[in-house]
Amino acid sequence: MAADDRSGGTTPFGVRLASAVAERSALCVGIDPHAATLAAWGLGRDEQGLTAFGRTLVDAAAGRAAVVKPQIAFFEAAGVAGYRALDATVRRARDAGLLVVADVKRGDIGTTGDDYALAWLDRDGPFAADAMTVSPYLGYGSLAGTLAVARRNGAGVFVLAATSNPEARVLQTAVLAEGPRAGRSVAAGIVLDVADDNRTGGEQPLGDVGLVLGATLDLADFGIDADTIGNSPVLAPGFGAQGARIEDLRALYGARAEQVLVSESRGLLTDGPDGVASLVADRADRIRAALGAAA
Repeated sequence: MAADDRSGGTTPFGVRLASAVAERSALCVGIDPHAATLAAWGLGRDEQGLTAFGRTLVDAAAGRAAVVKPQIAFFEAAGVAGYRALDATVRRARDAGLLVVADVKRGDIGTTGDDYALAWLDRDGPFAADAMTVSPYLGYGSLAGTLAVARRNGAGVFVLAATSNPEARVLQTAVLAEGPRAGRSVAAGIVLDVADDNRTGGEQPLGDVGLVLGATLDLADFGIDADTIGNSPVLAPGFGAQGARIEDLRALYGARAEQVLVSESRGLLTDGPDGVASLVADRADRIRAALGAAA
């Protein structure tokens, strides 16, 4: 989707995401300039090195992937220089027609949460990403202001629901004791809350509010029925180096497989900077084959 579509803010995120997936693929290329990767590539953890890393990943994703997802922590660790490199990376991605999901995992109450959203999603703001990741663990209702900022700006939000880090399991599978989701797991309640938010947003192929559901998980273990996802887009980290297989997309997500963004980062870096483009093309081809084989 062209950058001016984002800056105009008139086309909802879910509509633009569906179009980008249809035009290219459901691949989400993670931009994770970890210190060890930068060193292996002969790059410094400075503005020049981070910018070069971002440029390599963006150029490889252009025309092949729907989305790039910069992991903000790896840029933030370099301070002001990192944020300058991040700005250059986001601008390059937007100029290439890629959607940008800022992986920031913010989550706070009141005006603090609102300003986090403005920082990342305001179309006239410092970064103007197309979407951001957020944590609902101050209560799903605490995200109301963030969602309002996103919708005013034609942007999206991906809400953490079931994540693959083992320490999250005890919280995300806990059963809610009260409220409208009583008797369901915390993760399942979030899935239902997101689906409800998307129903209020009008008829779209994909909603503006998405879910983060780890691809290495059995959703049933978290009390999640894929049929309850509705039209929520799913950001699914865990493919490639973490063990999830693209060929298992339908087995993992059933009838919702077409709504899944296949997110991969480390697995695309194994052949060095010169090999990224071919690995991205491979993943895009495999996603199309996996979804087309049993469509």
